[in-house]
Amino acid sequence: MSSVNGSGPDGRRYWRSLNEVADTDEFRDFMYKEFPAGAEALLDGPDRRSFLKVMGASMALAGAGLTGCRRWPQEVIAPYASRPEGSIPGVAEQYASIVEHEGVATGVLATCYDGRPTKLEGNPGHPGSLGALTGWQQATVLDLYDPDRTRQVHLRPGVAAKAARKSWDDFAAWWKTHGESLAQNGGRGLRFISPSSGSPSVQRMQRAIRKQFPKAQWTTWDATGNTAERDGLEIALGGPLRPVHDLRNADVVVSFDCDFLGDHPDMLAMARGWASRRDPDEGDMNRVYLIEPGVSVTGASADDRYAMSNAKITALALEIAAAVSGDSVPRSEMGRTILADLKAHSRRSLVMAGRSQPAAVHAACALINASLGNVGRSVTYARVAEPEMKTCPIATLAADMKAGKVDTLFVVGGNPIWDAPANLDFLQATANVPNTIHFGDQDDESSAACKWHLVGAHPLECWGDGRAWNGTLSIQQPMIRPLWDGMSAIELLALVAGEETTGGFEIVRRTWEESTGLAMTPSGQEPPFDANWRKALHDGVIEPAPVLESPPLDVAATIAMLTSASTQSEADLQAGDIEVNFVPGTLLGGRMSNNGWMQELPDPITKLAWDNAVLISEKTANEHGVTTGDIVSITLGKNTVNGTVLVQPGQAVGTVSIMLGYGRDWPGRVASGAGFNAYPLRTSDRLWSNPAGKLATIGGTEQLITTQDHYAIDTVGGQGTQDRLPLLFREASVDTLKAHPDFARDRSHSISSLSLWEENQFEGANYRWGMATDLSKCTGCSACVTACQAENNIPIVGKDQLRMGREMHWLRIDRYYRFRKDGDGWDTEQPVSIAMQPLTCQHCENAPCEQVCPVAATVHTSDGLNAMVYNRCVGTRYCANNCPYKVRRFNFFDFYRRDPLRETGMLQVQPDYYIKKQSGGDPLRRMQFNPEVTVRMRGVMEKCTFCTQRIEAAKISARNEWVKMPEATKAKAKRIVIPDGTIKPACVQTCPTGALVFGDLMDETSRVAKLQANHRSYDLLGELNIKPRNRFLARITNPVGGERFPDDFKAHGGHDDATDHGHDHEHKKGEHTHNEVHDG
Repeated sequence: MSSVNGSGPDGRRYWRSLNEVADTDEFRDFMYKEFPAGAEALLDGPDRRSFLKVMGASMALAGAGLTGCRRWPQEVIAPYASRPEGSIPGVAEQYASIVEHEGVATGVLATCYDGRPTKLEGNPGHPGSLGALTGWQQATVLDLYDPDRTRQVHLRPGVAAKAARKSWDDFAAWWKTHGESLAQNGGRGLRFISPSSGSPSVQRMQRAIRKQFPKAQWTTWDATGNTAERDGLEIALGGPLRPVHDLRNADVVVSFDCDFLGDHPDMLAMARGWASRRDPDEGDMNRVYLIEPGVSVTGASADDRYAMSNAKITALALEIAAAVSGDSVPRSEMGRTILADLKAHSRRSLVMAGRSQPAAVHAACALINASLGNVGRSVTYARVAEPEMKTCPIATLAADMKAGKVDTLFVVGGNPIWDAPANLDFLQATANVPNTIHFGDQDDESSAACKWHLVGAHPLECWGDGRAWNGTLSIQQPMIRPLWDGMSAIELLALVAGEETTGGFEIVRRTWEESTGLAMTPSGQEPPFDANWRKALHDGVIEPAPVLESPPLDVAATIAMLTSASTQSEADLQAGDIEVNFVPGTLLGGRMSNNGWMQELPDPITKLAWDNAVLISEKTANEHGVTTGDIVSITLGKNTVNGTVLVQPGQAVGTVSIMLGYGRDWPGRVASGAGFNAYPLRTSDRLWSNPAGKLATIGGTEQLITTQDHYAIDTVGGQGTQDRLPLLFREASVDTLKAHPDFARDRSHSISSLSLWEENQFEGANYRWGMATDLSKCTGCSACVTACQAENNIPIVGKDQLRMGREMHWLRIDRYYRFRKDGDGWDTEQPVSIAMQPLTCQHCENAPCEQVCPVAATVHTSDGLNAMVYNRCVGTRYCANNCPYKVRRFNFFDFYRRDPLRETGMLQVQPDYYIKKQSGGDPLRRMQFNPEVTVRMRGVMEKCTFCTQRIEAAKISARNEWVKMPEATKAKAKRIVIPDGTIKPACVQTCPTGALVFGDLMDETSRVAKLQANHRSYDLLGELNIKPRNRFLARITNPVGGERFPDDFKAHGGHDDATDHGHDHEHKKGEHTHNEVHDG
C-alpha cells in the first residue's frame, strides 16, 4: 500500500490528481495565479529595451492576425451557379452516410453548407449510432480538410529515389500490362493487405478479382482489431460470429477488461443500453463488475472495479467459467462474489471480454452466457462478413514476402509497415517484393516503402457501403467531390479486376440491386428510379434488419480450449518483472494521429494530451525508483522502447499500460514528434498483453501535459469556509438513495441570499434555457468535447500553449478520485471512486463575470443566456478571473492562422510563424468552419453559448410557423412555444448515454424542467447564490456490498432543502459540520 501526504482539510474527499493530494507547487501555480502560468513571463525583463521588444512582437502578432484575409474559399469544388432545385445558399442540409472502423460501419448525418461538410452527427435511425457519435467519428470531418493529405499519384523507381509525379491514367496503363502478365499464371504472387471491411461492394469486387486472378490471396490486418474474439467464438460456436450485447436486458454485467463504454466498435449502442438501466427512478438499476489492469472509461463508471494484471484476469475468467459449467469454486473471494451474483441473475446477466484477453476467455464468456441462459436475451450473435478470396494471416504473408513468393503487393489502406507485429519485420519483407502499390489518403510510412502511391478518397468524398456491428447494411454517399482526385477502395479494386464499371455510384447501386434481388442495371446505362433505393439513401439503412443468431455451443471443444489455456495462464502468472499492456487510446492506434482535435483531446482518465506515457501504479513506481516525468526503457524480448512515466491511480500493481498510435515516422504537422512508438514491442502472439516485460531507468526527464489541474475550481483557498461548503460531486448508492432521497440537497448551504441583480431582470422573457446533467449516466467519454469543438470553430492550440493552461475547449470533463485514508495519508493505490463531471458555462442568472467587465462584453440576453459580444471585448480577462467555474477561455494568439506548436521560443511562438506559410491561412482548413459561428480573433474571450446559433434557428422556424396560424389562435397564445427536444446543443446531440438534457425551463412539462426538479438535482457552487441555469443530478451507484461511504450519511438527514437555489442559514454551536462526516 502506498500513500501521499496531503495538507488539505480532513473534510476533503474528491481529488483532481495526485498533485492536488500532495499540494505540489505545480498545482498551486495553476490554482492561484490570476492568469495561466507563463502569461506574465512576457513582461519579465530587466530593462525598458526588453519590454519594447516584447511589445513589438505583440504588435507584429496583432498585425498578422487582424489584417489577414478571412474570405471564404472560392467555390471551385462545388459551384452553385446552377444549384440543385430546392436548395438555398447558406442553409445547411443533412445527408445520411457511414464511417467505418475495424470493419464496422456507424451511421452519420453529415451537415453540409453549399456542398461542403462541416459537422457529423449520429443517425438516430442507425443501430450503430442511435443519434450519437464518438469523439473520433466527429473528428473524421477534420481529416477531410487535413493539409497533409496526399494530393498526387507518384512512382518511386527505388527505395531511396525521388518520387516521380504520375496520374491515375499512368497507373492504369502500367497495371493493364502488368495485370495481364499476372493473369497468365492465375495471379500467383498477387497479394492484397487491407483493414477489415464489412462492405458488400468490396466483397463483390473481391469475387471479380478472384475470377480474374484465382490464385491471388487477401490478408486482413487491423492493428487494433479483436482477433482473439473471432478465434475463440469460431471454436466455441462453429463460425465467424461476433456477440451483440443488449444491456437493457442485463441486471448484472461482468466485463473481463472490455471497455464497452469507451473503446468498442459497438460502444454507442452498448452505452445507450447501459444508460437505460442507470436511472434509479425508472426501475431497478443494473450492476457492472469490471476487472482490468488500467483504469478505463467503463472502469470509472463501474459499480465494482478490480485492478489486476491481465494474466490474473485470464485465470479468474477461466475459474468462473469452470464454476458455472461445473462444480468448482473460484479461489478468491472476489471470484465467489461475482459467481454468486451471476447465478442469482440467470437469464438476466451478461459476461464479456475485451481484446486483451486470449481466445480462450472469449470462448469462456460464450460458455458462461450459454450456461446461465443469457443467449437470446442479453446476447445474440451476428455473422461476420468474410473476404470473397483465398485468405492468409499477416504472418504467412510476411513469410511469403521474405521467401520471394510475392511478386505484387497491394496495400489497400492501413499502415502495416508501421503497425504490423515487430517480429514479422514487415518493412524488410516489403523490400523483397518487386512491385508494391500503396493506396491511402496519407503519404505515410507504408507509402514510403512502396513504389506506387495512389491517392485514396476520404469517406465523405466517395460512394461505398458497410455493415453495422449487428449486420445492418448501410450506404455511404459522398458529400463533396474528391478534393485531390482520389478513388475509393471499391473503385481501385474494380480497376484491378478489369471491371467495365469502375464508378463508385454504379458499383454500389449494382451491389444494392444484387442484394435486393433486382435485375442489375447493365453497364453504361442509367439505373431506373427506385423508391426503395431513395429510401435507403435517405434513411441511412437498408431494410430488412438482419436476423441475429443463437447458435449452439460446442461444449467439448470449448472445455478442451479452456483446459489448454489454463496451463498457459499459470505460466504467465510466473513470468517477467512487469506486465506490459497496450491500449488503442484516443488516436485509435494511429488512425487519428494527424488529427489535431484528437491529439488535443485529453484522455478521459489520465487527462494527458499530445503525448502517450508509460502508465504505472505508485507502488510499482516506488519499487523501481521512478516518478512522473522520468524516462524509462521498456523491454520485451529483443525489443526496447523508451517512454515517459506517468504515475496513475488505479493501475494494477506490477503492470504498465501504453497507448498506441504515437511516435510516427511520417512528418505530419500534427503527428510529428508526438509521443513514442510502442509498436516495436508488440509481437504476433502477444498483441495486447505480455507478462515478460522489463522496466529500467535510463536518466532524463520530460514534461507531460495533463489538463486535470488546469482551471481547477478553487476549494482550497477558502480554508475558513471549506468545512461548510457542499461537495462539487455528490454520489451515493441506490440503497442510500432509498433511505435518504434528498441527500444531494441536504448539503446545500448558502453564504448569502442577497442578489447582485434585480430579481425581475428576466420578466417578459419568452424562454428560460437550461441544462441538466445526470452524473449517473455520464461516462466521461469526451464525445461532447469534440462535438463542441466541431460545432463552434474552437481552435487547436498545440502542446506549448496547453503547457501554459491555454486550452480553448469550451467544455471540459473534470475527473476526480476518491481515496481512503491510511496511517500515512491518502491511499492512492486503489481509488474508491472515480468521478466524472462535465463542466461548461453555467449561464448564471447572477453571473459574477458580468459585473466586472468594464466594456459590457459579457451580458445577459432576454432569454437569460450569458452571451459574449466579441467586438466589444478588449481582453482584460477580469471575467475569467471572476468565474467560479473557470470555464472562460482567452485567445492568446490568432490560433487559426498558425499551426499547432509543440515547443515555444523566447517570444512564445516559433519563428516559422513569421517566415513560413501557415496552414491556418489555407482555404482548405477554413472549409470546415461552421458559417453560423463567429471565428474569434486574438485578444478575445470566449465560452459556451448553449449553441445559440441552433437556438436562434429554432426560434426563427417556430416564429415562421406561428405567423401562419389563424389570428384567433395567435391571440390565445401567451408566447411562441418551441416543442421540447427541438433544440439540442452539440454536446447534447452527441452524448451516447443521454446524460445531458437541454430545454426550456419555462415549460414545466419539458424533460429539463422535470430533471431540475428531481430530488437528486443540485446546483454546483449553489452556496454562492449565483443561480446557475445548469443543474447536476447526483450519481447513484449499485455496488454489490451496498453503500461504499456510509459515514457520509450518518449526520445528514435533517435538512429539508426546497427546490430554490440554496437556502440561508448558519450552523450554531453543537450542530454538525461537514468535516465530521467526511472520512476523506
